[in-house]
Amino acid sequence: MNKDENHIKLVTKNRKAWHDYTIEEEIEAGMVLLGTEVKALRSGMANLKDSYGKIHNGELFVYQMHISPYPFAYYDNHDPLRTRKLLLHQSELHRLEAKIRNKGLSVIPLKVYFKRGKAKMAIGLARGKHKYDKRESIKSREMDREMDRIRKRNY
Repeated sequence: MNKDENHIKLVTKNRKAWHDYTIEEEIEAGMVLLGTEVKALRSGMANLKDSYGKIHNGELFVYQMHISPYPFAYYDNHDPLRTRKLLLHQSELHRLEAKIRNKGLSVIPLKVYFKRGKAKMAIGLARGKHKYDKRESIKSREMDREMDRIRKRNY
């Protein structure tokens, strides 16, 4: 196996998720997509803002994920906010469903990428942060930046 087979091409990342939620676990899932959606993803036309996952009839779906229409498709272009199915093993789905039900966690899409030519999505089991949690994380991030600045000045 050479390096190109394991190459991961990042399409989009949900930065707001790390600010609004505490991510407890990250899971990789495949995506069921249409042809024009894959072409649009390859050109980087996707947005995960305000998207979320839900289990319905034993299957995991992602809602409110925006994939812009592919500009070079003549006809039969996709709906940008279409509900998309995520592919997981049955055992992973059962474990995920139990954690959502018992612990009160949410499924939040974190990033979309291509791995070995296949579209994948990293989803996170997340717990919502309170306002004071957000302030605390901002404060620690600012302190880390300040420490880095001091270290750079001293060298």
